[in-house]
Amino acid sequence: MTALASSINSVRIAAAAADRMKAQDIVAYDVSAQIGITDCMLLASASNERQVLAIAEEIEKDLYTKGGKLQPRGREGVQEAQWILLDYGDFIVHVMHEEARDFYHLERLWRDCPRIDLELPDAPVDTADAD
Repeated sequence: MTALASSINSVRIAAAAADRMKAQDIVAYDVSAQIGITDCMLLASASNERQVLAIAEEIEKDLYTKGGKLQPRGREGVQEAQWILLDYGDFIVHVMHEEARDFYHLERLWRDCPRIDLELPDAPVDTADAD
């Protein structure tokens, strides 16, 4: 099983918004074969709480305006802005403070899943995640 094309397109819209807001380490995984409740996971980092919140807001705005009026089913972590989770059903967005991302290292959970080409400018060629 692979992620729906609509999910991948939405994740690319979200990644472009995050990139525009200067997010770091933007990566997405096709997790559809491992879990049945979602297709994709997008991860992005920021260096402070204000930037975490700004990135999440920009992602929400772009998915609404460019993604067919998509709105998250759930939003978690907005008050603390250390780790904001946006649940769109078919895909999930994690915008994390870099310290939280380093601590939880979610990439290790999905490292066996295919990475999604986000088609971002100047994105590095697919590299293996180091442990």
